[in-house]
Amino acid sequence: MIDGAGLGAVTFGLLASLSWGASDFSGGLSARRVHVFGVITVSYAVGLALLVALALARSEPIPKGSDLVWGAAAGLAGVTGLTAQYRALAVGRMGIVAPVAAVLGTSIPVLFAAISEGLPGAGQLAGFALAIAGVWIIARPEVSGGRPDGLGLAVLAGLGFGAFFILIDQVSEGAVFWPLVAARGMSFVVLALIVMANSVAWRPDRSALPLVIVAGVLDVGGNTFFLLAAQAGRLDVASVMSSLYPMVTVLLARLVLQEHVTRLQTAGIAAAVAAIPLIAA
Repeated sequence: MIDGAGLGAVTFGLLASLSWGASDFSGGLSARRVHVFGVITVSYAVGLALLVALALARSEPIPKGSDLVWGAAAGLAGVTGLTAQYRALAVGRMGIVAPVAAVLGTSIPVLFAAISEGLPGAGQLAGFALAIAGVWIIARPEVSGGRPDGLGLAVLAGLGFGAFFILIDQVSEGAVFWPLVAARGMSFVVLALIVMANSVAWRPDRSALPLVIVAGVLDVGGNTFFLLAAQAGRLDVASVMSSLYPMVTVLLARLVLQEHVTRLQTAGIAAAVAAIPLIAA
C-alpha cells in the first residue's frame, strides 16, 4: 500500500497535469489569434507577478541562495525546452517531434530517480512504462505530414523539460514560491530577449488577453503542484503523474471545441488512466 508521502506525490502530480493541460488548452486557443511568443511572454509575465504575490501573501521567507540558483537553472532549462519544441514543430514532423519531446521529458527524471533514489517497485515500473507509452500515443497524431526534420530539436526539447523536473526538485523542502519566482523570472528574461531579437508583433489585443492570463495562472498552478509533488515523494512518481497533461488538453479540446479524438489518442488515454492505480499502488 502506498504511504502518505507517495499519495501526496500522486495527488499533486495529477493536479499538475490538470493545470498544465488546461493551460496548454487556453494557450493554444490564444495562439490562434496572437503570435505564439506573445502568448508565452505575456502568460509568463502574469505568472511571475502571481508567484511573487503568492510568496508575499504566504510570508514565505527568502530561501538560501542555492535554492534560487536551482530555480533559475530550472527556468533556463524549461524555456530552452519550450523554444526548441516550438522550433522543432515549425520545421519538422509533428508525429515525431511531439512524442519524442514528451517521452524524453518524462523518462529522464525516471532514470535520474532510479539512480539517486533506487528502483521503485515492479508495479510502479509497469505503471511508468504504461504511462510513458500513453503519453507517446496521445502526442502522436494518426496522420502526420512534412519532412523528417527537427529530430535534434525535439531531443533538445525533451532534455530541457526533463532537466527542469530534475533541477526544480533540488530546492529545499518548504521552499516553494521563491524558487519558482527565480525559475519564471529567468524564463521571462530569455523569452523577452528572443521576442525583441526577432521583432515579432507579439502584443495580444484586448479580446485575447483574458485567455492569455488564464493560461499564465494555470501554468503557475502546474509548476506549483509539480514542486509540491516532488517534495512529497519520489521524483519519478511526480514527473510521470505531472506528464499526463496532454490527456487533459485532448479531453478539453473534445469537450469544449468538439474536436475529434482519434483511435490512437483514445488508446493513449486508456493507457494513461490504467497507469495511475499501478503507480499509486
